[in-house]
Amino acid sequence: MTETVPAVEICHLVKDFKTSFKRLPLRAVDDVSIRIMPGEVYGLIGPNGSGKSTTMKALLGLVAPTAGQCSIFGKDSLQVDSRDEVGFLPENPYFYKHLSGEETLGFYGKLCGIRGAKLKSRVEELLELVDLTDARNRRIGGYSKGMLQRIGLAQALIQEPRLVILDEPTAGVDPLGSRQIRDLIFKLKERGITVFLCSHLLEQVQEVCDHVGIIFRGKMVKEGKLDDLIAIEDQTELVLKDASPELIAEIEALIKRTGGVELVRKGKPRTTLERLFLRETSKEEKTH
Repeated sequence: MTETVPAVEICHLVKDFKTSFKRLPLRAVDDVSIRIMPGEVYGLIGPNGSGKSTTMKALLGLVAPTAGQCSIFGKDSLQVDSRDEVGFLPENPYFYKHLSGEETLGFYGKLCGIRGAKLKSRVEELLELVDLTDARNRRIGGYSKGMLQRIGLAQALIQEPRLVILDEPTAGVDPLGSRQIRDLIFKLKERGITVFLCSHLLEQVQEVCDHVGIIFRGKMVKEGKLDDLIAIEDQTELVLKDASPELIAEIEALIKRTGGVELVRKGKPRTTLERLFLRETSKEEKTH
């Protein structure tokens, strides 16, 4: 059986930038490796200046790695055709404010080579997906921040990409808009679209992501499946249904010989992604 090609593979990425201070290079990304399989939602989290955006730019081929390699569905990201199946929503997308939402999607669709009935159908589908059908004829200049992010996501999806890269998709968005974007990410996952998400909103990442990477000062300090990362390794919890206080006192031994009791769940109690993030980054602080 042939192994599935990763949607994203970043291998030992290093990126240095030149500085004027004593001509010493600034290392923005230091030996970062990420592997995202098709259909997964991956969240990259870290404080400002940690290397998140640089990692994404290297993956998109916008900056050349100092060392290491990035690939998209098996193609080197420095090759132009590697981005044929990628949709990208930057943190602050720019739109022509005099165009309507419908005209904006039509404009980007034409840039992607889509024409005629196919373009019209695609615009209709995306306006419905991002819940902007009623605002299709309103000028972009009158859109709220949340609406701009949603039309930006629709624009990123215009050419039906297999991979969508989102850089702080809910930055500056109110709670309702943030929830709408979260729901859109779920819809993308249902469609089998791979999502690479960069966000500082840890609760949102915990809700939507399968895998998470914590990057700090250019280094990946923690990475893996979300459920594994937030499990508290040295504790175990039992969740019982309809159990009396006496039954709880005897725990598993009594469960084995008592009928009518349902063991709902057994496993590791969960921490929050926020606590995990603070714990891991504080470790790094102490080593410097």
